[in-house]
Amino acid sequence: MGAGLVLLGSLAACTASGQDELHAWMQTERNSIKPSVQPIPEPTKFVPQAYLGERQTEPFSSEKLASVLRGSQAAPVVNSALIEPELNRRKQPLEAYPLDTMSMVGSLNRDGKLVALVKVDNLLYQVRPGSYLGQNYGRVTRISETEVVMREIVQDSAGEWIERAAALQLQEDASK
Repeated sequence: MGAGLVLLGSLAACTASGQDELHAWMQTERNSIKPSVQPIPEPTKFVPQAYLGERQTEPFSSEKLASVLRGSQAAPVVNSALIEPELNRRKQPLEAYPLDTMSMVGSLNRDGKLVALVKVDNLLYQVRPGSYLGQNYGRVTRISETEVVMREIVQDSAGEWIERAAALQLQEDASK
């Protein structure tokens, strides 16, 4: 047991001297390091600017809206002539559906005139020239064996009513 105490005592002496050397080394390293700190640049000077927008019309004011409405007074004569008859007539059943929900599935020859078969919600409708389709006042102008051609009345980006062409193409049934 005496030999164990001597061994334990010698180990304790080694660790104490090793720690002293470690602390001394760390202190010399700390003293030798010189950090280089860049100086902070001076802040830029704030130069106040005068607000010049108070002399202009606010974008959402009633004055701005009134000036836009006054400026578009001349164009509605043409626009209202285009849309007015559409607003005063009775709606047809196929005007309740958007064009992308309709499909042309065939055509018939009735008394020498072509009649298109249009499918909407698994129901078939007979469509003739002059019939109305879709939600944009689409009036059928021509029917062929492969398509129904119509003109629609829509608003452009400026809010003016314009005519545009639209068509329903013959859809072949893929399930056969």
